[in-house]
Amino acid sequence: MKEPPLDEKVTVIVPARYQSSRFPGKPLAEIFGKPLIYYCYQAISKSKWIDQVIVATDDVRIKERVEAFGGKAVLSSENPRTGTDRLAEVVEDLEGEIFVNVQGDEILLQPNFLDSLIESFIHDPSIQMGTYKKEITTWEDLYNPNIVKVVSDQSGYALYFSRAPIPYPRDKKEGQPLPGKSYFRHFGIYIYRKKLLQLFSKWAESTLEKLEKLEQLRAMEHGIRIWVKETSDDSLRVDAPEDLVQVQNYIKRAYG
Repeated sequence: MKEPPLDEKVTVIVPARYQSSRFPGKPLAEIFGKPLIYYCYQAISKSKWIDQVIVATDDVRIKERVEAFGGKAVLSSENPRTGTDRLAEVVEDLEGEIFVNVQGDEILLQPNFLDSLIESFIHDPSIQMGTYKKEITTWEDLYNPNIVKVVSDQSGYALYFSRAPIPYPRDKKEGQPLPGKSYFRHFGIYIYRKKLLQLFSKWAESTLEKLEKLEQLRAMEHGIRIWVKETSDDSLRVDAPEDLVQVQNYIKRAYG
């Protein structure tokens, strides 16, 4: 992999709010004596592409726990509507032009998970916003509303994101496997240029965003093309308390 230019290393920001409709206090949920946000922070790539990792939170308890394990955290206001809005608020005081958003409940399973996305983004200045997708191979995942689906055009740009199965499998037959390379899940990871973040925070919450509860639809409704890169890597996403079990199992396997 090529060495990045010194002035193009990126900052990863991890938005982590305390309140959650399904799982209040999620970033501080204890797993083997450490908070969930610790495992998210540690799993982010330490690659040569990343200059720093910062947790952006509206709660002093989260900030203090991050700093206790040696991480960097900043307090944002309670105003941001989404993780992207929280990033937009924080980057105003940061140097740099490229920022990555990794949700505070997303645990990356490969040490260089972000590298390919960052490298491609840096070398194509026409891309203003990008993200990852991975093929869906089970009907269960396809119909799970907690797994966001994405369809892309032939150039790799998103046509739409939804919690519903898209494209809709009209001829679904029970027991048959999903057709290959037809369905993709979206990871809660975004890469942006600073100017886009500043624009995003000025836009009102959009109609589709409100319906799907997906912030990336606000950008699309304003004509922003979101580039979607396919990956074979994976992550663990914690949406509800019961999801902590899979994180516990992963940590046992990874760390013994």
